[in-house]
Amino acid sequence: MSQTAPEGPLAGLVVIEMGTLIAGPFCGQILGDFGAEVIKIEDPKVGDPMRQWGRSLPKGLSPWWPVIGRNKKSVGLDLRKPEGQALAKTLIAKADVVIENFRPGAMEKWGLGYDVLSKDNPGLIMARISGFGQTGPYSQRAGYGLIGEAMGGLRYVTGEPDRPPARAGISIGDSLAAMHAVMGVTMALHHRSQTGKGQVIDAALYESVLGVMENLITEYDITGYVRERSGSVLPGIAPSNAYPCANGEMILIGGNGDNVYARLTEAMGRPDLKTDPKFVDHASRGVNQTELDEIIAAWTATHDLGDLLAKLEGHGVPSSRVYRAPDMLEDPQFAARDAIVTVNHGVFGPIRMQNAFPKLSATPGRVRWPGPALGEHTEAVLAERGGCTPDRIAALRASGVI
Repeated sequence: MSQTAPEGPLAGLVVIEMGTLIAGPFCGQILGDFGAEVIKIEDPKVGDPMRQWGRSLPKGLSPWWPVIGRNKKSVGLDLRKPEGQALAKTLIAKADVVIENFRPGAMEKWGLGYDVLSKDNPGLIMARISGFGQTGPYSQRAGYGLIGEAMGGLRYVTGEPDRPPARAGISIGDSLAAMHAVMGVTMALHHRSQTGKGQVIDAALYESVLGVMENLITEYDITGYVRERSGSVLPGIAPSNAYPCANGEMILIGGNGDNVYARLTEAMGRPDLKTDPKFVDHASRGVNQTELDEIIAAWTATHDLGDLLAKLEGHGVPSSRVYRAPDMLEDPQFAARDAIVTVNHGVFGPIRMQNAFPKLSATPGRVRWPGPALGEHTEAVLAERGGCTPDRIAALRASGVI
């Protein structure tokens, strides 16, 4: 597997990733994408469960692992054994950041709490990701992403009003927590550059979801209104919906602004809708949202998707197909911006995945290699950063520590 030296805005930053599944590892993925040297510590026998999660392929490998494990070095280390804990402590002593998403208290049980680690490394930044945070009455509860999505308010407002709450289709709660942890790391790095001192980032899944819930709390606090599920529309924002096409596909149209709506009526050949009192401005369109959507749907249903996209683009109306993976791979915008890249994998061969985002003009991130084999870098990392001789590495391997 070809592995190039780190480059990017975080080049030179050493990160020890001790998380599993999504929230912690996605945080590590983002930091690695932008040049950090991410050393992933995982169980030497089974590794991170993400190696098998999702739609497993032959040989028990998951297509998810090459993405979430990319740009990382894998060190197999048993943290349940004192020698494993001691080695982890040695690696962390020379690191800038440590990421963990165990249940609160696990790191302390292993002798790896921040109070201990920061004695040897006062500039250490520790990103702790958990369901409910490190404190509070719920802190010891198990908290997967779906629980954070429910408690943070996202699940209740997602889906059709006459059906149970739906999920987003991805593990959005975990991903949001990871992104908040990355924000915390970069802010803590800035603080450290001024003071020399590290700190702890406490990223809770439910709070990370709550943080993107717009004015949900304030709206209720002021008006008493509880936001409900509304399917593919936002109540009072019209037209902004998914509409049927003649070829059975769907088109998304966002025409709720007054000027954009006027251009939409021209594209439809219905300039009368522009001056109709029921639709003349944003407020009236919101009140008569269902009727307007039915009129637009009747029009889109007589056209193929491609023709509609061309017509609406010509009139300056925001519109889009509902993209699937094959659509992304064929789309010229994705190609022009290298939004999807090809990486060589040791088992799968050339594979395609999303690039590193956002794009930085001077120090962009990139995918240097896909998720590594379990323990692929154990000996190299322990020799370079752990001070281990070949004889000690052999003894550690014989005792099952690595």
